[in-house]
Amino acid sequence: MKLSKSKFAQVLLAGMAATIAQGALAASTLPQRWQLNMHPGVTQTSRDAYDLHMLAFWICCAIGAIVFGAMFIAMFRDRKSKGAVAATWSHNTKAEIVWTVLPILILIGMAYPATGVLINEAYTNESQMTVKITGYQWKWGYDYVNWGDKAYHVHFIAKLDADSDKTRQLKSGLDPMAVKDASGENTYLLNVDHPLVLPTNTKVRFVITGDDVIHSWWVPALGWKADAIPGIINDTWTNISEPGIYRGQCAELCGQDHGFMPIVVKAVPPEEFKAWLEQQEAAATAPATPAAPATAPTAPAPDAAPAKA
Repeated sequence: MKLSKSKFAQVLLAGMAATIAQGALAASTLPQRWQLNMHPGVTQTSRDAYDLHMLAFWICCAIGAIVFGAMFIAMFRDRKSKGAVAATWSHNTKAEIVWTVLPILILIGMAYPATGVLINEAYTNESQMTVKITGYQWKWGYDYVNWGDKAYHVHFIAKLDADSDKTRQLKSGLDPMAVKDASGENTYLLNVDHPLVLPTNTKVRFVITGDDVIHSWWVPALGWKADAIPGIINDTWTNISEPGIYRGQCAELCGQDHGFMPIVVKAVPPEEFKAWLEQQEAAATAPATPAAPATAPTAPAPDAAPAKA
């Protein structure tokens, strides 16, 4: 069947629109309307997790097709109205061996790559940078420990941004859909006052702990989450391949304001990150300006004693 020029143009435009929509979805790590699948993320760990998810998905699809296919074939081909007579046997050793061994082999085939991903995620050696993350009720503390061989003393607290905090108050009368970032993306309860800035193409090690109760630091685009437990240090790593802003939230119920504890990671090129980090280090280590000494009020001079004759 031949398409007219106008029909062909409509199909072409529809295909281009779909491609652009997929590109927009890939560029954004926030959930999109009608999004049905996971996002591949921006790290090797997140892409590995996505690949494992798709492997399990297609295995489940194949199993479902075989099981339901066999069931429907048996229902329609061997129904009583066609004169089918039920078999009288109740066991089949060969069939039982097959449906026992085959699932075991499938599970082993799925476990092998998954184990490799978990081992790789736990390997924090050869990191180029270390950041300490501390969970508080209900904010995050960040300490830049080192980058390369140089130690740093940069520390700050990140908490819910002022716009979201003001909007979430009861009877505020403000519209949550009106809380947007500079790009026009709705960031209600997903933005902070001080994002965690990280360099791209750099292996960053995180040491994660809690100060009061158990929290969980989770940014989906990075492909993992780690519990922040008081008195315990968990460590993991990431290597972000693309500059951008990636958002997450505390993933462990931690009290009254658990839902108001977002995470924002801002990934920038290494040169830009170096300039930012040196600026923060200079501000953190700058000597405090001594306060001018208070000038004590001068007491009036006492009257001179009269001279004796």
